[in-house]
Amino acid sequence: MAIDFGSTFATYNYYQKNSAMALKTKAAEPIVKNDIAYFRANITKVKTVDEFVGNYRLFNFAMNAFGLSEMANAKAYMKKVLNSDLSDSSSFVNKLADDKFKVFARAFSNLNPTNALTTVPATADDVVGYYLNQSIETELGQTDQGVQLALYFKRNAATIKSAYSILGDPALYKVVKTVFNLPDNMGKVDIAQQKRIVDAKLNVNDLQDPAKVNKLLQRFAAIWDATNNTAANNPILTLFNTSSSRSSVSSGAASSIIGLKYGG
Repeated sequence: MAIDFGSTFATYNYYQKNSAMALKTKAAEPIVKNDIAYFRANITKVKTVDEFVGNYRLFNFAMNAFGLSEMANAKAYMKKVLNSDLSDSSSFVNKLADDKFKVFARAFSNLNPTNALTTVPATADDVVGYYLNQSIETELGQTDQGVQLALYFKRNAATIKSAYSILGDPALYKVVKTVFNLPDNMGKVDIAQQKRIVDAKLNVNDLQDPAKVNKLLQRFAAIWDATNNTAANNPILTLFNTSSSRSSVSSGAASSIIGLKYGG
């Protein structure tokens, strides 16, 4: 069961400091433990895309692991994803805006003869790790989407090599959009211009530095609390709102946290 402190800032900080314990606890849950055991015992038995997609339990586990659970029933679509040539920029998967599909196709590239010799697939340990992290994030997202977004960004930050990776992942982009107050209509401009805007705000190379990523996410969590979590259910803000005479303190404290310059 996920622990929620009623504040994105507090809950995120708890999980980023106690991630190993959280993963161990999640893995020990009976249903999760059984699903992991089934995946490990059967993933090496499937040799083709059709066999993989046709095994409901195995396929659903994988789809959940990569944050694609809402597409688990779109089997024909996912077969096109898995059968795409990853080296061909015009292939089906490479034309999709959401990078999660490309990540999924790479993870199970061993099932596609076209990709088998050019792409390194994910190991069973990799997929189980993704599943556990995704399960925790999804559970937390039921009460606080900000925590879900922050943990997802932290988990994927080191894989981001270009602003295009951020623009191609709705969850990653939402974090960056929130931190840098990017306009809602930015998606209407040319993708190259979008990249230039993101690059002007964020040095993507900084995402290889865990300390800088954490600083970015601390700022995100504070902004998310101030704009999405009310003082009524946010213990962090409530500390500053025990009386009307202290309301200005809350505003000042929140502003000082949000105003921290990223990278400075």
